[in-house]
Amino acid sequence: MDGPLRRTVSAEGAPPLPRKTGVKGNVKGNQNRRPHKAGGEGTLTYWPSKAGRTISQFHAGLLWFFLLLLVGLTGCASTQYLIRRDTPANPLAVQLQLASRSGPRISDRTARVLRKYALDESVKKDPIACVEQMQVLSESESDGELVYSISEVAYVQAKRLEQARKAAQALDLYGVAVSNAYMYLFSMELDRIRNPYDPIFRGACDLYNQSLEGSLRLVNAKGQLKPGTSYEVVNDDQRYHVQTVVMGQWKSEDFDRFEFVSDYQLEGLTSSGLTFGLGVPMIAVRKKGSSSDPREAYYPDGLSFPVTALLRVVPSQPGQQTCKHRHHCVLELHDPLANSDINLANRLVPLQTDLSAALAYFLDNPDFREKNKATVGLINPQKTEKYRGIVMLEPFDPHRIPVLMVHGLWSSPITWMPMFNDLRSFPDLRKNYQFWFYHYPTGQPFWLSATQLREDLDQLRQSLDPDRQYEALNQMVLVGHSMGGLVSRMQTIESREDFWKLLSDKPFEQVQGTPEDVQLLRSAAFFKPTREVRRVVTIGTPHRGSEYSNDVTRWVSRQFIRLPARMVATSQKLITLNPNLFQNTELLTSSNSVDSLSPDSPVFPGMLRAPRAPWTTYHNIIGMVPTGRWPSSQQTTGDGVVQYESAHIDDVDSEITVPANHQEIHRNPRTILEVRRILQLHLESVQSEYRVAERLSQLESASPSVQNR
Repeated sequence: MDGPLRRTVSAEGAPPLPRKTGVKGNVKGNQNRRPHKAGGEGTLTYWPSKAGRTISQFHAGLLWFFLLLLVGLTGCASTQYLIRRDTPANPLAVQLQLASRSGPRISDRTARVLRKYALDESVKKDPIACVEQMQVLSESESDGELVYSISEVAYVQAKRLEQARKAAQALDLYGVAVSNAYMYLFSMELDRIRNPYDPIFRGACDLYNQSLEGSLRLVNAKGQLKPGTSYEVVNDDQRYHVQTVVMGQWKSEDFDRFEFVSDYQLEGLTSSGLTFGLGVPMIAVRKKGSSSDPREAYYPDGLSFPVTALLRVVPSQPGQQTCKHRHHCVLELHDPLANSDINLANRLVPLQTDLSAALAYFLDNPDFREKNKATVGLINPQKTEKYRGIVMLEPFDPHRIPVLMVHGLWSSPITWMPMFNDLRSFPDLRKNYQFWFYHYPTGQPFWLSATQLREDLDQLRQSLDPDRQYEALNQMVLVGHSMGGLVSRMQTIESREDFWKLLSDKPFEQVQGTPEDVQLLRSAAFFKPTREVRRVVTIGTPHRGSEYSNDVTRWVSRQFIRLPARMVATSQKLITLNPNLFQNTELLTSSNSVDSLSPDSPVFPGMLRAPRAPWTTYHNIIGMVPTGRWPSSQQTTGDGVVQYESAHIDDVDSEITVPANHQEIHRNPRTILEVRRILQLHLESVQSEYRVAERLSQLESASPSVQNR
């Protein structure tokens, strides 16, 4: 339950009108209501008089209704995740005075090298000719500083040419700069004298990255940055081509366009996925693929993903034509989620990466925002039914374990982005796990959403792995927040006859109706655990309901939540055709998500006593608002929405409390670290199972030979 439901005093039916307003009539209050303590912000004051209590209830209901109405009309306050910079971020900006009126200028270190070789006047008169002279010198001089200086002078001159709008010459000199920075870092001839503690070592990395970025900006501006093709560089009357290749699970046809990370500043996410090394972090916007590909159904439109561009200097082959003082290069586009380190010149080199920027760019996508309006999913489930399903923000990988995150009431997958952003910053997790998200309309009762998730998981397996040959898909982890925890837990229990008996005391075989309607009812009332789900993590989950779902809030919710027409029509047809069959028709016709979370719901006892899947392990995280903080100054025993007594369960392998309120618990760093610990534990367990299975297989294959001895 991400939405801030307001605590109210319980009442039956409609919220009662205050007695002293001149309005005739009143609604009888619930004689068994439990009083709520006086509170601060977000709570209602307990008035001893009955009139005071009814005023409290009435105002609370109206407050909640108008709050939702306001949000529904104006839209949720949109978080902006990226801010475009006025000038791209550049670590060389200060050193080379890139932004000054007199700049760009070479550094004092490079100026000393030029004086050392009597080139200080040459660089002022003709910088390009000076670069050529320095390259000739480097063929006879084993001097790392000289090679570094070639790169810097070429970069500075490329910047000047770019400012003068001489793009072709600038592109050539950017190439000289990046290739010489590469040679400084990796040439075997310089191994003996290269000093990794010298500041110019990191400076060479920055020169490599910024020179490459400068060249890519020029190529991209001409529309020539296309994976699987080559772009042309002109040097006087000579021309050479740089091939562009894709490294990772994305293919050349998946790329639509590129953005540069340095153009943006993160605002709504932390820079969890930032690593330093070589390469240019970029944002790739995905091109929509063919509908015949079953994976396409799980990728959202406008998906963007991280890419690191790296220029590899390739030794020239015998007979291969090359330009003078130019190196043959290949541009590689790496997926940092697949590899964060690469082999360059027989060295393991870290990539410069930024996972968070690409995610933030996608979250700012208007199409994604439109589909993730949590309020619409609450008040009009049918309108967002078309968006229901499993969402993948990474390429589907049959060899990585799925982690499916299920949001709660008045929420959407966007609520998981801080946790997702942090979890995949850990190399061991992103190497072994793929993170999926379940998007569903939250206005409908959670048991209907659980039925739909069960069907959607089965459909995913049928479409992506019909032969069930990928073992990683059999090790799924579900992580659910609030109501999403209930949806997740229902994937792992067996209904037996218990859930049907909540509706009727007669055999199910007596139900009359169309085969389609009867099957819909059967799938909701009878189910078995999903075999792929091996571990469930529930966060701030009301396992016994929430007192925020009381008579007033339930009445108000029924005034504006429009249940799916198909659900209502099917239920009404079944009731009409079976007049004496159902003993609880409200569960079929009028229960919405707020109703389903009532502590009085008969579904909760059924869930708690239902047989669990023996192959599933459970973990639980409970929010505890610190004393004297939100939502009141009184001592609390829960997260402000779910009481500890409801959140606590006994049948778990681990349970911790986190000092966080309900809306923030799944974004709390302690919660994220606990989920990380659980995922690491799960990985160790899976790997142990694999080792045991492999050993048993070896023994079985060896047993015939043993018996023949």
